[in-house]
Amino acid sequence: MSTVDETKFFRARITQRKNFSSDLWMVNINPGGEFRFTSGQYATLGVEKDGKRVERPYSIVSSPAEPELEFFLELVPHGELTPLLHQLNPGDELLMRKSAKGRFVLDMQSGHKNHYLVATVTGVAPYVSFVRTLAREAQAGKFSGEHKLYILFGASRSEEFCYHEELKKMAAELSWLKYVPTISRPWEDPEWKGETGRVDDLLRKYSDMWGLEGTNCTAYLCGNPDMIEHGKGILKRRGFAKESLKEEVYWIPEKEPAK
Repeated sequence: MSTVDETKFFRARITQRKNFSSDLWMVNINPGGEFRFTSGQYATLGVEKDGKRVERPYSIVSSPAEPELEFFLELVPHGELTPLLHQLNPGDELLMRKSAKGRFVLDMQSGHKNHYLVATVTGVAPYVSFVRTLAREAQAGKFSGEHKLYILFGASRSEEFCYHEELKKMAAELSWLKYVPTISRPWEDPEWKGETGRVDDLLRKYSDMWGLEGTNCTAYLCGNPDMIEHGKGILKRRGFAKESLKEEVYWIPEKEPAK
């Protein structure tokens, strides 16, 4: 028997799926009703199994102006929800809460014109939404490039850069966007010719190179919780105040058992 409250949930449908690797994929979803959100927010997706509803929040890749919602997902083999989502294909139904949530949105209040966007793997999702949204606004004459985006995107190997071509192309075309991908395991990816090193090891280098300081920039950290913790410490030492740091943690690390 279904436990779904139809006033709170859409019965959404997958319209498109693209597999990037065995554990990374994207889906487009038709929510089946009006769903309003701001770039950087997340939607809560769910699946019913054995009479139980399993839900998790996922950052939205698409811009609010796009007709469907796009999500970038990573399979967590022993997770509760991603193994169920991984089985779904175009035409399949899933649940989606009718309200978007989250405060991981572009800071337009502080007066900072620079935005340092730091991500690992699926953590790039909200930044793709930022870029798509501002690019659309620029085309419509509603944005003239007064805000600058600087993306530092890390992964173990380049196959995990699933939005690399889109971001690379847009950075080449848009004066207000800089984009640097970096891999932490170059010995496993000999064809890679770009930057190497962990994101947190490169934070200081690129903030110096781009002139990003706590007085002129808001920094955003999204993805791996260890990267976020290390990154916050580095940026605080760089002069970023707490209110100039935003974070979106994608999972909570398991605590080691007491010895």
